[in-house]
Amino acid sequence: MDTTTHTTQMLDFKAAAARLKNVATRTPLEFSHSLSRKYQCNVYLKREDLQVVRSYKLRGAYNLMSSLPQDQLQRGVVCASAGNHAQGFAYSCKKLNVKGVVFMPVITPNQKITQTKMFGEQFIEIKLVGDTFDDCAIAAKQYTAEHSMTFIHPFDDYKIIEGQGTVGVEILEDQPQIDYLFLPIGGGGLAAGVGSYFKTFSPQTKIIGVEPEGAPSMLAAFKAGHPVTLETVDRFVDGASVKRVGELTYAICKDVLTEVKLVAEGKICTTILKLYNEDAIVAEPAGALSIAVLNDYADQIKDKTVVCVLSGGNNDIDRMQEIKERSLQYEGLKHYFLIRFAQRPGALKEFVNHVLGPNDDITRFEYMQKHNKETGPALVGIELKSKEDYEVLLQNLNKYQINYTALSQNDNVFGYLV
Repeated sequence: MDTTTHTTQMLDFKAAAARLKNVATRTPLEFSHSLSRKYQCNVYLKREDLQVVRSYKLRGAYNLMSSLPQDQLQRGVVCASAGNHAQGFAYSCKKLNVKGVVFMPVITPNQKITQTKMFGEQFIEIKLVGDTFDDCAIAAKQYTAEHSMTFIHPFDDYKIIEGQGTVGVEILEDQPQIDYLFLPIGGGGLAAGVGSYFKTFSPQTKIIGVEPEGAPSMLAAFKAGHPVTLETVDRFVDGASVKRVGELTYAICKDVLTEVKLVAEGKICTTILKLYNEDAIVAEPAGALSIAVLNDYADQIKDKTVVCVLSGGNNDIDRMQEIKERSLQYEGLKHYFLIRFAQRPGALKEFVNHVLGPNDDITRFEYMQKHNKETGPALVGIELKSKEDYEVLLQNLNKYQINYTALSQNDNVFGYLV
């Protein structure tokens, strides 16, 4: 028996949808005029950012918890998460009137702690343990065993996968004919669930899984033929940055996904800003993944019907400056230099008047030495109006014999200074 057949027998999406009927919001499948116009096709967004906890994670958590035997449920449940899974878990605890313990890393922002408390109220207890998610998860599993409770995994459980798959049930009820489906991938629960449902009920649909470049854990698993643990990941796309995908989710995804594609973090940031400015949609980085990748499929999706799952909208307002910065750098509009100005009067004035173009703007200027400032280099951040202006800027720097070092994101020093 192949994995796909085995999976369809293990997963009962209709039963999960019935369990979630009065708990999860039936989110809209919304036609996007701007994206449809841009790509000359019909683009629909599955708006899981409008879910009651602002992400799809509630579906899996509630489906698993509500399926547990009553005596097991009453002993309590535990999860490890600093994000959307914690909030879906907390909401489910309140709905089911059961005690839950949420383990979060010590470094978790207060906003996420507050949100989790708001959804769980008196039914949950939060424990801050460890500096990393991995430390926190180890502590959570140990606590679970010591207290004879049940651990609610964020993605690698059939009931979690089944619950997340109800996103697919709703999509096909609203739009039965779909050519391309784009799904974000973190641990793989959503992609496994929705992908499996589509493979069964809409086999002609091409299913594309999308990961951030800095956390390509599913792609690494595909290449290795089994899940592998990445040494490091870029945690910027926090909702989709895991070091290792699940055993169950990998086994399903390898059978149901057409391919896995990576997207640069900077491109995700540009997408977040466009969604906000053009469509008044607040998307978190993981939520924007499926839309950020459309550019890579512009030729294939022309005149087709396309669905992107916008998986969540839990974006902290404090991150917007970083999102804008990453977007500008990705678009080639923001550059940093270490500049050693000549020790003579008017050197800085000459730089501003002759080296900078009419639309170039200095957004950061900082001498790197506390003492004898003028003898050391200055860190200069320059924002351009268009990408092409960068070559003109470099020509002017050389023409006026400016002693400079262009900093790139690949330089170690870049991370310390910018």
